[in-house]
Amino acid sequence: MSALRAATRETFRSFHIRNFRLFFGGQLISQIGNWLTLIAQTLLVLKLTDSGIALGALAAAQFGPVLLLGSWAGLVADRSDKRKLLLIVQTIAMAQSFALAALAFTGHPPVLAIYAVAIVGGITIAFDNPARRAFVVEMVPEDDMQNAVSLNSALMTGSRVVGPVIAGLLVVNVGFGWCFLVDAFSYVAVLAGLWLMRSEELRPAPVTRKGKGQIRDGLRYARSVPELWVPLVMMAAVGTLSYNFQTVFPLFNERDLHGSTTTYTWLFAVVSVGALIGALRVARRHTTSIRSVALSSLGYGAAMTVMAVAPNRWIAYAVGLFLGVTSIAFLTSSTAIVQMRSAPEMRGRVLALQAMLFL
Repeated sequence: MSALRAATRETFRSFHIRNFRLFFGGQLISQIGNWLTLIAQTLLVLKLTDSGIALGALAAAQFGPVLLLGSWAGLVADRSDKRKLLLIVQTIAMAQSFALAALAFTGHPPVLAIYAVAIVGGITIAFDNPARRAFVVEMVPEDDMQNAVSLNSALMTGSRVVGPVIAGLLVVNVGFGWCFLVDAFSYVAVLAGLWLMRSEELRPAPVTRKGKGQIRDGLRYARSVPELWVPLVMMAAVGTLSYNFQTVFPLFNERDLHGSTTTYTWLFAVVSVGALIGALRVARRHTTSIRSVALSSLGYGAAMTVMAVAPNRWIAYAVGLFLGVTSIAFLTSSTAIVQMRSAPEMRGRVLALQAMLFL
C-alpha cells in the first residue's frame, strides 16, 4: 500500500503546485466541453446535409486555421504574457460556443453559418495551442516539467474518452443546442482557474520583442538544434502516416474485423484507455531524450504491425490497449522534449511548428 501511495505521489507530483492544480482542473472541464462541441458540430452538419463532403468542409473550417495561422500564433505566444493571452482566447472560444448554441436552438440553422462559427473556433485553437502548451512549463519547477507535460497529455486523452460519451448522451436526450450550451459554460472553469492563479509564483519566459523575420528565426532555431529537429521530423513522418485513427479504425472495423458500431466503439475506447495509462506512466519520468522518442516510436510501429494482422476483434482489443500505450508514449515523449529543450523565448514558435506537423 505504501508503494502504491509513493507511486501515486510520483505520478501526480505537479499537483502540489497550486497554479498547476487550478490550470489542470479548469482545462479538464473545458476540454471535455470542447469534445461536446466537436462531436455535436459533426452530427449536426451530418443531420442537416447527409453529406461526407460537408463533413470534410467542416473539418477544414475547424482545423484549417491552425495550418494557416500556426506559425504566427506561435510567435504571438512568444511575444505575449501567456496567461493573459489564454484569458482572451478562451473568452472568444466561449462566445463561439454560445453562438453555436443560438444557431442550434433555431431548429434548422444555415450550414454556412455553422462553418463560419467553426472557423472562429479554429482560429482560437491556433492561438490557444502554443500558448497553453508553453504555459504548462511556466507553472512548475524545472524538475517537474516532464511530469506536468505528461499530466497535460493525460488530461487531453481522458477528455477524449469522456467527452464523446457525454456528447452522445446530450445529443440524443436533449438536443444539439444544449450540448453547445454546456460547452460554453465549461469555459467558466478554465477562465476562473486562470484568474485565480498567483502570478508571482509563475516562471514566465522572456517576452520576445517585435522584429522582422522572427517566424523564420524560429524555423532556423528548430533546424539548428538536433534535439528539437529530430523529434519534429519524426512527428512529421509518424504523424502523417499513422495518427489517423478516426479515419482508419471505422474502415478496419468494417472491412477487416467485420464488426458493428459497437465493435468500433469498444476498439476506440480500449485504445483511449491505453493512451491514458501510457500518459500516466510517462508522467513518472523526470527526463526524456531522443532515445526515448525513438524507442516509443518503435513500440508504436510494432503495435500497429500486430494490429494490422489481428484475426478477430478480441485480439484487436488486446493489441489496442498496447497500441494506445505506445501511441501516447511517442506523442508525449516527442512533445516533452520539444517543450523542455526549446529556449524559453522560442518555445511558442517551436510548439506551433510541432502542432502544424502533427495536424
